[in-house]
Amino acid sequence: MNNHTLHSKSWSTQEASKHYCIDKWGANYFSINEAGDVVVTPGGADNGPSISLYEIAQEIEMRGLSMPVLLRIENILGSQIKLLHETFRKVIRENDYRGVYKGVFPIKVNQQEQVIEAIGQFGENFNHGLEAGSKPELIAAISMLKNRNACLICNGYKDEEFIDLGLFAVKMGYQVFFVIEVPGEVDLIIERSKYHNITPTLGLRIKLSTQAEGQWAESGGDSSVFGLTMSHIIDVIDRLKQEEMLDCLQLLHYHIGSQIPNIRDIRAGAMEACRLYEELVKEGAPMGYLDLGGGLAVDYDGSNTDSHSSRNYSLEEYCSDIVESIITVLDKNDIPHPTIITESGRAIVAYYSVLIFNILDVSSFEPHPIPATLPDVDSDLLENLMTTYNMVSAKDIQECCNDALFYRSQARQLFKHGHITIRERAQAENLVQHILIKISEFSRELTHIPKDVQTMNRLIYDIYYGNFSLFQSLPDVWAIDQILPTMPLHRHLEKPSRQAIISDITCDCDGKIDSFPGIIEKKSNIMLHPLKPDEEYYMGVFLVGAYQETLGDLHNLFGDTNVVSIHVNDDGSYKFILELEGDSVADVLSYVGYDIRAIRTRLKAQAEDAIQNGLVSPHERKSILANFEEGLRGYTYFEKQSTTDI
Repeated sequence: MNNHTLHSKSWSTQEASKHYCIDKWGANYFSINEAGDVVVTPGGADNGPSISLYEIAQEIEMRGLSMPVLLRIENILGSQIKLLHETFRKVIRENDYRGVYKGVFPIKVNQQEQVIEAIGQFGENFNHGLEAGSKPELIAAISMLKNRNACLICNGYKDEEFIDLGLFAVKMGYQVFFVIEVPGEVDLIIERSKYHNITPTLGLRIKLSTQAEGQWAESGGDSSVFGLTMSHIIDVIDRLKQEEMLDCLQLLHYHIGSQIPNIRDIRAGAMEACRLYEELVKEGAPMGYLDLGGGLAVDYDGSNTDSHSSRNYSLEEYCSDIVESIITVLDKNDIPHPTIITESGRAIVAYYSVLIFNILDVSSFEPHPIPATLPDVDSDLLENLMTTYNMVSAKDIQECCNDALFYRSQARQLFKHGHITIRERAQAENLVQHILIKISEFSRELTHIPKDVQTMNRLIYDIYYGNFSLFQSLPDVWAIDQILPTMPLHRHLEKPSRQAIISDITCDCDGKIDSFPGIIEKKSNIMLHPLKPDEEYYMGVFLVGAYQETLGDLHNLFGDTNVVSIHVNDDGSYKFILELEGDSVADVLSYVGYDIRAIRTRLKAQAEDAIQNGLVSPHERKSILANFEEGLRGYTYFEKQSTTDI
């Protein structure tokens, strides 16, 4: 039995769904159809047509765009906005809550123009607004926000120009909230509002003692760098009273994390914030709005747990806990229920984008056959390894593992000191591979697998080389060990037989995906199919809509990928609504300060010098420069077409 074989007597799309956990993290948007392709259903399960991502990938290349491609499915944004608002409305109605819900999207989560434009379009019917934390974001938000009943939340540190821009938006009829982050902002807002004779609407960002679990724990608690302390809050209230502007204070805001995995932390934060809200009302502020910030998590690994890549609650439970917390605290003193605002960004856009790439090559963990007779060598190394191979069994698994690792170390030491040749070392390491594969096979029969064997099993994999840059397109995988669901887009009627990790094409050992969703816990490898000659093998990385597009860097000068946006029609057809070419080589060189005209001039001079030295002919110079020019215009990623022959 091959060590890479997935142990299942049968294989079906149901088995594939279970293996890749798509039925868990897919959130009813992604699934596998009867043809074995991954499909997207933008309206959610049983709500509208499904389309094959494999077919879309093929059509993208037929249209002339090379892999990798960031595919955006526009309808999913509308579905997520609708789902969030309808769930809150349902919970509000069931609990007799005497207020409404208004969502806002924090632009920092995905600042791309098409994303913000689509959110403005889909959110218009729900009064879904925007949150801006900088002057560029504020200008973008004002230009995109069509609905004047939607909220425009101004967070971040604000200078005079920022405040003036927000006041002008107020003048134009927008519902703008200036959230005070630091005490010093109060005087500047007062000064600019008096100068323009425009009454501002103010909010306070508070520093809660509640601290959530997960990657962004320091967003809350005493160590948080954002928010006002209790003393600061009193100072702001007194300053507003002094200026007879306390009636401007209408919103309380807090934020305890971008991806809060545990519902208990959400409830605890809401309860604490409501007590502060109650005290602000008692101080005489009219209030009316409670902004709970972000935190609605995405279940990236499908485990439905409190791991940092998941969440242990449903959307309805999230909404219910917020609504019930507000009622529990405020009803004690008959405080009117506020308008609820959440700044859910990750949950809105994560599902919207899929990174699609092709596999370029595979480095297989597949040893050469064991020779019928071992060659004569001075040491007994190969004979000992062969003995170990023959004695591998379930009961001797730990001993054989120890022996294999010992003899591998011995082979390397013998080679280092010149006692064996490179061929003899290769034969020794080939036998070690056979032993490790055999141990891995027997370990699957055990209830308890020894720790050393578990560690060894994680090292037996092929390397599939994907045409993408982790650092450009999936930076959170490298930076914070974020799990992003990854799987083939097709061939799911075939049983995958190769245990693998995925490497990108950067020259960096960190450029790899080696954490994947698992049924019980995350896995360090993924089962893939053997490549077929003359057939592309397409992979997809899912749930990449949040942060990944804006945090990427130019590692090895790999630039932005090609982008394709589609809209799925009710009849099951789809249309391409945007085709955006990724960065060229000239683009990325210019980003890091190169003068492209100077590069061209230098290349021409070097080619001319080659003529003078008799290295090339004038005709060859022309071809060489044409190839360099084509290279400057070319995509930074691997392209299948060949360059012009010299």
